[in-house]
Amino acid sequence: MSRIGKQPVLLREGVKATLDGRELVIEKGGRKLSQWIDPAISVAIEGETVVFARASDDVRTRALHGLYRALAQNMVTGLLKGYQKTLKIVGVGYGARPAGKTLELNVGYANPVRVEIPEGLTVEVPDASTIVVKGHDKHRVGQLAADIRRARPPEPYKGKGIRYSDEVVRRKAGKTVGASGS
Repeated sequence: MSRIGKQPVLLREGVKATLDGRELVIEKGGRKLSQWIDPAISVAIEGETVVFARASDDVRTRALHGLYRALAQNMVTGLLKGYQKTLKIVGVGYGARPAGKTLELNVGYANPVRVEIPEGLTVEVPDASTIVVKGHDKHRVGQLAADIRRARPPEPYKGKGIRYSDEVVRRKAGKTVGASGS
């Protein structure tokens, strides 16, 4: 049995779970997150816990068992605490600023790059070189952060670009100027 999949998901602090056909819906307050569950995995809501079980022991079903349990736990955590990703912009003249429902990035191109901010996510720009993406859905927060990073990924020679705050960019030495080739 999957070590992750066999653990129940605890519903705390007013979080409610319902099963609508194959759709697991977890909600708290006015916020609601849902996840489709594969028919190979059965879901039981028992009081304050959600329990996942699998029908067979084939490789795919074992993988799905742990996956859906982890996705449900991420939904509960997102509704209770929320998720956030912090990005840093490195480069002279590079910066970001919010413009309504879009984020405007000046990252070395002739025109600013505009990234749409989806409904349900918030983007904060505490200073021109820091971007904080916040939301309740872990997948959507990570996807928006990846979309922002894609506008100008960090390059290995000078380190310029957009990177995650905890990302380490390995620098390359580059060519030596004036080296003689004997």
